Amino acid sequence: MTAAQTPDPDPAAETGTERRATAETAAPDPEQGPTTAGQVAVGAADGASPDVPDTHGTMPAEHPDDDVDPLATGPRGTGRVVASRMLSRWSGDRPDTGLSLADRAVDHELGMLAATFRFLLDVTPTNVETARRAFLERDEIEPFGYRRLEDDPDVLRQVLYDIPVQAVEDPVLGTLLRNKQRELDLQLEMLQARDTADFMPLSITLYGAITPALRETAEHILASVPVPEPGGEDALTAQEFLGLAQEEIERYRDQDADIEAHAEIRRDVSGVMVSGDTLLVGPESRVQRARADALLQHEVGTHLVTHVNGSAQPIACLATGLAGYDETQEGLAVLAEAASGQLTPFRLRQLAARVLTVHRMVAGADFHECHRALVEDGIPPSSAFTTVMRAFRSGGMTKDAVYLRGVLDLVDHVQRGHGLELFLLGKFALADLPLLEDLHRRRILRPARIHARWLTEEACLSRVRALHDIVDPAQLVSA
Repeated sequence: MTAAQTPDPDPAAETGTERRATAETAAPDPEQGPTTAGQVAVGAADGASPDVPDTHGTMPAEHPDDDVDPLATGPRGTGRVVASRMLSRWSGDRPDTGLSLADRAVDHELGMLAATFRFLLDVTPTNVETARRAFLERDEIEPFGYRRLEDDPDVLRQVLYDIPVQAVEDPVLGTLLRNKQRELDLQLEMLQARDTADFMPLSITLYGAITPALRETAEHILASVPVPEPGGEDALTAQEFLGLAQEEIERYRDQDADIEAHAEIRRDVSGVMVSGDTLLVGPESRVQRARADALLQHEVGTHLVTHVNGSAQPIACLATGLAGYDETQEGLAVLAEAASGQLTPFRLRQLAARVLTVHRMVAGADFHECHRALVEDGIPPSSAFTTVMRAFRSGGMTKDAVYLRGVLDLVDHVQRGHGLELFLLGKFALADLPLLEDLHRRRILRPARIHARWLTEEACLSRVRALHDIVDPAQLVSA
């Protein structure tokens, strides 16, 4: 989907920051393993302190009815709502975009299909809290339960295959849409393989392998960034954080009164997450006050802003996300935290811990071994459980390296003298930036409807400029 502790909330090259070519034109990197158009990394972000439950991500809370869609606002769920809104926006009178109607129709079909299934929710357990208690209190591993799939992946794959992406005439758009079709196909195959031995290899194909360079960077961060001292940090309740989120969204309405974005408390969500144009806050969420603005810039200032701006583009998939967008989107959101001045040592260590947990899992370590290693690294037991659960869900979800890998790639991008503004026009991967720049030069992309606060306020911009001086990833905590 697409911040602080969340359900998902919540490696690159030799240095962990090299820009990768698009999957359609690049040969697979033997050090990174198999690649696809959707290759990203692994990750999720929690910004909680050791004393505050991790509240950023996309993990749904345990719910007594596994068949209840936590994002549903109707019998068919939020995906249908988002798809309906997208269709109504895209079918209205708009200026000429420079793209043929046939090309746009193919893009819209892909965007509609992408909005109709909930990949991250469907691969995330519904019984997280009871499993946490069983593990921490009795050292028992309770089997994870999952929601029943709303649609048959085989049916959706057939619908996907019937979308004529090969007929797209614009070469740039054609590349982007073919990559997106392959990514959606892989995600649907993963849903079919959920909770089986086939899931992890597919996940590695989708998100990429962890390079030695990224693993060494994660180890360096855990070794060099001090373990935070336990303390009774002041925490906001869900209702208090909701109020701050609503105020933040209203600031963006000062730029455009017609944006469709809002925040709400949802009893069937754990933590804080964005789904489409909505920020969802679990009723039991606690957000460290010293991290509240970082979480707002991550969730509202990045995920919601890019959704709003992407929804205004003639390319529909910029709202739902082009292939491989997760890594860059989450890296951008972590940069937003740094720009807010609230990227804490605990948070950066957490991102590193997730990379190492995925590495250990892929290498054959079991749940207990991965948890024990994190505790030995200074991660609190409950937070360590969340990290390990996220990695082991559905049979091995390797997504949790995208946060660290994504932010390192973007720091490198900034240090090379490039800007970040184009990334706020929609959801896409850094590897596809040359293609988006081409669309921008041809005036196919529309100007941003709203501008992220963390890229407009001087205090935030000064911290972004400070990224030029970083020579050690551990310095991100003070950027």
